[in-house]
Order: sequence, then C-alpha cells, then structure tokens
Amino acid sequence: MWQKLVEAELSPTNMLNQALNCLLIETPAGRVLVETGIGERMDEHHRAQRGVTGKPILPSLRDAGFDPNTIDIVAVSHLHFDHAGGLLTSDAQKAFPRARVVAQADEWRFALDDNPRLQASYEQEDLRLVEPWAAQQAANGDEEVLPGVSVVRTGGHSGGHQAIVVRGQNETVGFFGDLCMRPWSAHPRWVPAFDDFPLTSVEVKASLFKQAAEEGWTVVLSHEPRQPVGHFVADRDRFRFEPAF
Repeated sequence: MWQKLVEAELSPTNMLNQALNCLLIETPAGRVLVETGIGERMDEHHRAQRGVTGKPILPSLRDAGFDPNTIDIVAVSHLHFDHAGGLLTSDAQKAFPRARVVAQADEWRFALDDNPRLQASYEQEDLRLVEPWAAQQAANGDEEVLPGVSVVRTGGHSGGHQAIVVRGQNETVGFFGDLCMRPWSAHPRWVPAFDDFPLTSVEVKASLFKQAAEEGWTVVLSHEPRQPVGHFVADRDRFRFEPAF
C-alpha cells in the first residue's frame, strides 16, 4: 500500500525527500512565522546523514524581503529538530529577537524529558538554550495568539503537538504540522511510525480534517515538496488531499 505512493521518490539509499515548509502570515496586528525548519546549527555530519540541503530560514526570509526582526510571533507545531531548529542563529543568539515563541507547554516537557524513545527527535542541547526564555511564552491548550491566528493543541505526533489555524475574511488556512505531512496523510488512519501517540493522531485527524473539509479550509502540508497547498475532500470515512495548483 505504501510502495506505490513513495517508490518514485526514494533515493538509492532509501531516503525520502521532504520539504521544510514554513508559512509567513501577515495580519493587521502583526506578523506570524509558522515553523523555522532545521536552522543553522546542525553539524556537517548530521546534515550529511539526514541529506539536508537548501537555505535555512533566516536567509530565506531575507531573500523574500522580510527582516527577521519584524516577526512578532513564531508558532511551531512541535519542537522536533526539523521544525524548531531555526529558533537560534549559528552563534546561539535569538533568531527572532522580538518574537514570542509559541509551542505548547506540554511539548516543552516532552522535548526535554529523558525518555530515549523521544530524545532522538529533539535537539535537546539547543532546546535547553532556548527553554529559559521561550518556555515561559508557551501556550496551554488552544489560544488565539493574534487576532485571527490560533494554535490548537492536538497531541498525536508528539506529546504537545499543535495545529495553526488562520481565519481571514474569506478564507481559513489550516497548517496541521506533522499530522499532515504529505498527501497520503489525509487518510486519518495512516500515520507514520514515528508518531509518539498514534491512536491520538488517528482520533484528532478524523475530527479536525472533517472540520477542514466541511468548511473548505485551505490546507498546507508540512513536508510536501511539490504541491503543498490544497483542500481536503471527503471520501467515505476518510479524506483526500487535492492540490490547489
């Protein structure tokens, strides 16, 4: 069932290419960055091991014409290295000096735990540098962080995983983090092996994706490299992701 979905993408070493998609949200109340990617601090050994290529978030923002100092909120779906790795500059300074960093308080507890099953997904050394000033800014459950921009605690993929929902006058955008990485993720019962709480993933995907489909949300996939923007369409008791372009 999986082979036909991914075999065309597999490298000779059986690696699957994944994008690191980030969103920049402009609102009358401020500017929100969703996700930060891997960042600038991963050493060359691990970059080669994980096949990391491309520019990190700070030069990518500047290339797009945005100063990192103008970011008001940084909302990360969770604290795994490929989503929160860009919170620091290469010399361990704040990458977004003015921004409130919004992760779930529960996610900080899981991220810095000593459970070996969880540690592999977090860059704990860097997170301990960020934790003194960022953890106190955490969300405790659902919260509207700026007018029209909310975080929604989901759990599932990680202990404190959250979705980000943006409600505009004519459109709602849902970014579901690693609950919805690629088009195949639209099936509520298909979850990756590295979800820490897979039964929670199945449950929350069924309800949240149903809402997104019924209300016609625009959905952005976290790791889809080609067509990451689209919509959910109901298909019996599951959903399909249909790209917008």
